[in-house]
Amino acid sequence: MTSAKDDRLVGRSVARREDPRLLSGRGRFVDDIELPGMLHAQFVRSTVAHGTITEIDLTRVRQVPGVVAAFTAADLELGDITAQLGRPLSEFVPTAMPVLARDRVRYVGEPVAVVVARDPYLAEDGLEAAKVTYAPLPPITCEEQALAPGAPRVHAEAAGNTLVDVGLFATEGIDEIFDQAPCVVHVDVRTGRQNALPLETRGAVAQWDAREEQLVLHTCTQTPHQVRTVASRCLRLDERAVRVIVPDMGGGFGLKCVVGREEIAAAAAALRLGRPVKWIEDRKDALSASFLAREQHYTARAAFDADGRILGLDADVVCDMGAYSCYPFTAGIEPLMASAEMPGVYKVPAYRVRGRAITTNKAPTAPYRGVSRPQYVMAMERLMERAARELRLDPVEIRRRNVITDFPYTGVNNITYDPGSYLESLDLCERAVREAGWYDRQAAATAEGRHIGIGYSCFSERTGYGSAAFAQRKMEVVPGFDLAEVRMDTSGAVTATTGTISHGQSHETTMAQIVADTLGLDIAKVKLHQGDTDRITYGWGTFASRSIAVGGSAVRLAAGKLGDKLRAIAADEWGILPEETELDRGRVRRRDDPDVALSYEHLADTAYLKSHLLPKDIDPGLTATAVFDVHNDGTFSNATHGVVVELHEGTGQVEILAYFCVEDCGVAVNPQVVEGQCRGGIAQGISGALFEQITYDAQGEPSATSFMDYKVPTAHEIPEVVIHHLETPCAFTATGAKGAGEGGTIGAPAAVLNAVNDALRPTGVELDNTPITPETVHRALIPRTPEQTP
Repeated sequence: MTSAKDDRLVGRSVARREDPRLLSGRGRFVDDIELPGMLHAQFVRSTVAHGTITEIDLTRVRQVPGVVAAFTAADLELGDITAQLGRPLSEFVPTAMPVLARDRVRYVGEPVAVVVARDPYLAEDGLEAAKVTYAPLPPITCEEQALAPGAPRVHAEAAGNTLVDVGLFATEGIDEIFDQAPCVVHVDVRTGRQNALPLETRGAVAQWDAREEQLVLHTCTQTPHQVRTVASRCLRLDERAVRVIVPDMGGGFGLKCVVGREEIAAAAAALRLGRPVKWIEDRKDALSASFLAREQHYTARAAFDADGRILGLDADVVCDMGAYSCYPFTAGIEPLMASAEMPGVYKVPAYRVRGRAITTNKAPTAPYRGVSRPQYVMAMERLMERAARELRLDPVEIRRRNVITDFPYTGVNNITYDPGSYLESLDLCERAVREAGWYDRQAAATAEGRHIGIGYSCFSERTGYGSAAFAQRKMEVVPGFDLAEVRMDTSGAVTATTGTISHGQSHETTMAQIVADTLGLDIAKVKLHQGDTDRITYGWGTFASRSIAVGGSAVRLAAGKLGDKLRAIAADEWGILPEETELDRGRVRRRDDPDVALSYEHLADTAYLKSHLLPKDIDPGLTATAVFDVHNDGTFSNATHGVVVELHEGTGQVEILAYFCVEDCGVAVNPQVVEGQCRGGIAQGISGALFEQITYDAQGEPSATSFMDYKVPTAHEIPEVVIHHLETPCAFTATGAKGAGEGGTIGAPAAVLNAVNDALRPTGVELDNTPITPETVHRALIPRTPEQTP
């Protein structure tokens, strides 16, 4: 290895290297880009949820002072965006998403035309002059309408407004298991539609580079190579002729890991006009017309034996995916995730599930942080709680009897779980809550007539999905591997390039820690480059907690190859074998005489400037590339969350008094970064449990188009989070790390909901849906007569 163990950076909370730039205002985001002659685009958007377009008249738009051009779909003649699954039509119905609506609109806010002007304000003036005439059609705004017999179709080809209908598992004899089980419990869980709310809204700057004969598209995306692929196809350009660059990015959370329409339209306008075009999404459009998430419905039952052990699980999952399938994941991303992984951390011997994606006249959805896991974990945890009540068991004890403890474990869902600390995290979390005195305080508060509840959730998070795992879903576009290149220059400095892209995950720090450790190099000598499709052949970007598990492994392997080359060059100069050398603090030294060493600068000088001295089997230069993929079911992080809440009778307010998180993401490359991921995810999870929801009226009009209507919690509502780390290293990633990006979001809603229900226990009321509104809690706390008690 490279350096003394005490010098290792992996496992240490190295200060974030990107902070000085970002905190001093020297970050460069899409909206910071200013180019000579640049124009500004905004979109004429549908004002009806469902209808045919009978006329688009942009005559007056083009007459508005400052407006340079206005285009409809017919003007731009762009190809559609179509996401595909390799499943029969009985299971998946593909639907095309036009870049601009042509003959029909399917949700309020759908882009119909693009207006280009000298500045953003003049572009807005142009929007006011647009005249679009619709023949309204009945909107589909909820699951019940979508699935009703004879319901109007959002897409003519999608019978029953169903895009995906798959039954992945059905254990033989499951009905008999339920018939004979001593205890069967049911839940009906619904979760509200949310917005991922990255601080930076979507945006793009497009320009044609005549010298390179290339469209250069700066955009804030989590998947630059997929944007390049779709842009080239929609614009009918060779893929070489499209370069996508991602500058600093202010969050994504999955909303930006799918390909949008507006950046393609802005690029088309730039090509037509021969001038740079910028589009920045305003907050109103971001809230109502961007990609949304989370609206799901679980009807589930579980069978238990008399000792509280699960005998079977039977679930029907319906995900409201809005108007279109997202690219590349399709509308199957949510129901297939839920169906495949719902048993989670528990030993479930029999399983049946039906997963459906329905289409409605709402903005489409994207795989928001956690992707169905916050929802199915909530359904599973409600089943555990309900069974504990039926069987008069402690809610922690019933989990203890059911969590997976022997690894590797192959579940009824045909997924093999690598080693984790499911039971240990549960025990430690309960102990942390107990030792903090919350059980005693709860008893005292109950005696005083107050309503304090304690709730838990146990979950795993499959991370490091490789191509094998994604292929099982039958995606036509199969993510998985990632590439890395590590290059050393003549000064001994290193540039690492990866196919992942940071949108707040601290990659500049954590990837550099991996490279510096592998090469025995000062971290200050390492620079990371991401987000430029011309600098790395291909990459799958950042989502599903894959960056460190997959991208970090590729970086580790590439750095290892470069280290091997340095040792080979040094060994040749000494006339010894490479195995007789080692890397140490920016130099290669002899193992038999550590005081004899050659600096990286010296070796790089030989590799580049005196290549005639190299042995014949070593090429000039110091560049190494590596590919990493996961060829099994992936690796599983795990955690237990414990929450203490108090319900206030007068207002129905849910106050979170304490929050505990015990997490295990394998080797934590940077523990402080992991804690940041946990806290951020928990804040989003709490927000989904208590605050955020976008609803629609009967006409399909969204309820929340500003932060006046869409409640976003602040530090006032988010409690301190006590975090404990456990470490079960992954055996097959190059660093031992598992993913850590989404776990906080996954566990929080279930833990909060269970805590609220624990506080409501004396009332006999149980809640299964989120967000938990003050009105709901207030009604639950109203004293009832024995006859009124549920």
